[in-house]
Amino acid sequence: MALRPVQVNIKALDAPAVGRFWAEALGWTAYFPGVTSYVGPAGGLLWPDPVHVGIDVVPVPQPKTATKNRLHLDLATTSAAHQEELVERLRAHGAAPVDIGQGDVPWTVLADPEGNEFCVLEPREVYRDTGPVAAIVVDCADPRAMARFWGEAIDWTVHEVADDHATLRSVKAVGPYLEFIRTPDVKTVPDRVHLDLLPHPGDDKETEVARLRALGATDLDLGQGEVPWTCLTDPEGHEFCVLALH
Repeated sequence: MALRPVQVNIKALDAPAVGRFWAEALGWTAYFPGVTSYVGPAGGLLWPDPVHVGIDVVPVPQPKTATKNRLHLDLATTSAAHQEELVERLRAHGAAPVDIGQGDVPWTVLADPEGNEFCVLEPREVYRDTGPVAAIVVDCADPRAMARFWGEAIDWTVHEVADDHATLRSVKAVGPYLEFIRTPDVKTVPDRVHLDLLPHPGDDKETEVARLRALGATDLDLGQGEVPWTCLTDPEGHEFCVLALH
């Protein structure tokens, strides 16, 4: 069985502060179960969340470079007033406007307090039932190739495939979309933000990792040493991790 995306991993100098920011951004709660800061829906720590893809903020000693992240979040809004209110509230909590060459667009591009870019979208019907995260967006060179790899790697359904974009979503039609957008940028620095995947109960992690390698994934050595998760890159070099079942 294919793997399930369970969280977006963000590296940060001050993981608790970045976790609290994202909790404010999403209307969720920041939990501090250990070294990392996990952001998920309110009501108590539930991992993995059956509907939403959470955020796990991991402390690192290196600051973000000026290079734009190749993965970012798009936040959903329900009205023009909601979009304006959310942008104002997040700026009050440390977000800053950022120019990534977007020009005159109906969405607002911001960066979190450590410079990680994200978008606050104008209301869109397609995202009316996603929850606060409309989409996890990945820059890539070949959306069709990414749809082939990720469509086999994870247990989400491929919805759209074109030369300039590809879209996947949970087979249960809940939570955010995963979108691959064609861009001219190429990877020049390690990923600051990446996806974490988890096997389903009863599935073997090493079997799943071997399956990913056969699909075109490559092992990644970040100096992680002996850890229970496996670091890989997809065929375009996007980093991701396969976590171990507890």
